Order: sequence, then structure tokens, then C-alpha cells
Amino acid sequence: MPTVIEEGKFRFVIYTRENDFEPPHVHVWVGNEDVCRLELNGGKFMENPPPGEARNILKAYQKHAETIRREWDRIHGR
Repeated sequence: MPTVIEEGKFRFVIYTRENDFEPPHVHVWVGNEDVCRLELNGGKFMENPPPGEARNILKAYQKHAETIRREWDRIHGR
């Protein structure tokens, strides 16, 4: 599960083994914890982010959304 981007305290991680039925997404880690996922087609949270962090996570994600998506497509071949 490679880290694609680190932005502040957030790490955006793409798991190499995902279920085919799941939409393209990235896992958001804070420290040693996988705290939520973002769906890449719309940039929406798939789970609730930690309290008070939604805006910060989205801001960090939006800075790198193209790179994250490009890497997801490369890893998953879709």
C-alpha cells in the first residue's frame, strides 16, 4: 500500500488489493491510523472523517487530486 502524497499530517495511501466493486478511492491516514477514504470520482468522503478534519483533508486532497488519480489508475489498471 504505497503512500502517494504526504501533506501536513495527512498521508494519502492507495491499497494495491481492493475489491472490484468499490469505486476508485484513496485512504487517508493520520499518524498510524487509516481514518477515512475519499472517492476519487467526486471527492466525497466514503466514511466520516475525524471530527474537525473534513475541511483540512479536502484541502490537502484537492491540491494533489490529479496525481492521486493518476497513480490509482496506474496501480489498478482501470
